[in-house]
Amino acid sequence: MHTQDNWITTPITADLLRGALDLERTEHGVLPHRLPAWVRAQYADGQLAMAESQPSGVRLVFRTRATVVELDARPTKRDYTGAPPRPDGLYELLVDERFFGRGSVKDGNTLTIDMTTGGTEFRAGPAGTVRFDGLPDGSKDVEIWLPHNETTELVALRTDAPVEPAPDRGRPVWLHHGSSISHGSDAAGPTAIWPAVAASLGGVELVNLGLAGSALLDPFTARTLRDTPADLISLKIGINVVNADAMRVRAFTPAVHGFLDTIRDGHPDTPLLVVSPILCPIHEDTPGPSAPDLSHLKEGRLRFVAMGDPAEKAAGKLTLRVVRDELARIVAQRAEEDPRLHHLDGLCLYGEADHAELPLPDQLHPDAATHRRIGERFAEQVFGPDGAFGRAARG
Repeated sequence: MHTQDNWITTPITADLLRGALDLERTEHGVLPHRLPAWVRAQYADGQLAMAESQPSGVRLVFRTRATVVELDARPTKRDYTGAPPRPDGLYELLVDERFFGRGSVKDGNTLTIDMTTGGTEFRAGPAGTVRFDGLPDGSKDVEIWLPHNETTELVALRTDAPVEPAPDRGRPVWLHHGSSISHGSDAAGPTAIWPAVAASLGGVELVNLGLAGSALLDPFTARTLRDTPADLISLKIGINVVNADAMRVRAFTPAVHGFLDTIRDGHPDTPLLVVSPILCPIHEDTPGPSAPDLSHLKEGRLRFVAMGDPAEKAAGKLTLRVVRDELARIVAQRAEEDPRLHHLDGLCLYGEADHAELPLPDQLHPDAATHRRIGERFAEQVFGPDGAFGRAARG
């Protein structure tokens, strides 16, 4: 840790953060959250708490002449009983929107999860430092994208020149909600999750509410989306509803309508895109729940299997094909009176041909190359001239 007298320590405040909806003061610093405090108080679910506190899409953004930047942080790393250690989360630094470097914090807390029992053990650890040096001289915009998959308590920001909030670029704010795929599972880094790729190509400011295992049409999520300022909103719906075996068609259809109604209460005229699930062969015709196959966990390989019975579809159980058909029908029905409501078939982002080339390694989540492909396709199809979020649609 640097001790030279010319270091400037800048308090980490909300005006230096983008992509976070709440900033919790802690004993040692601040903890960015992607859901507001009232949601966390209303439903204290462990999976949701872990997902929303992992700062996917959250970044520190400031203007400075500094050539050296240090960030002290206390991450919470995940270990799985019987599995090799997971790699440390990545902090990625951009200078004037161009990738400059990445680093990790080796220290921090550890949360050990036993996937056979669902039990957890928490061990507290010290803060560590990630350092970036050799930045170009002169005034510039600096972004530090926080690890998308590690809860990250921010302790101190140090630079060798003063820091001020970066000016607003005047870009549209894109608010996106989805599952672990949108959260960034198995992406190469925080700027490589597919929503970040799409946002960069589309020239928009991302607020990512991709919540691993928690895209379940919860009313509190809809109210959060309703109350969050945004110029463009997208919802990727389906995989968690199926793999959690959360509802049948009878409950799903009204839940989608209610979710959209709530968002429209706060964003009556905002372009709103409903995206159905990408291809996931284990759940195309087989309902949930899905469960982990732990037989190869000690080699670091985890796969998921579908536990439902295809025959149960007749009784209203959901599969991905059922969800896609129902979402297309709902959007078509509502779009007759809501012309700024749009639909995108998730198979246009990742379908059969893509799976043949880039199969899902664990049967559920895309790998790094697939995140890139999905992001590029979303940008082309949605942010392109004729897309739901094209310039004509934004006017």
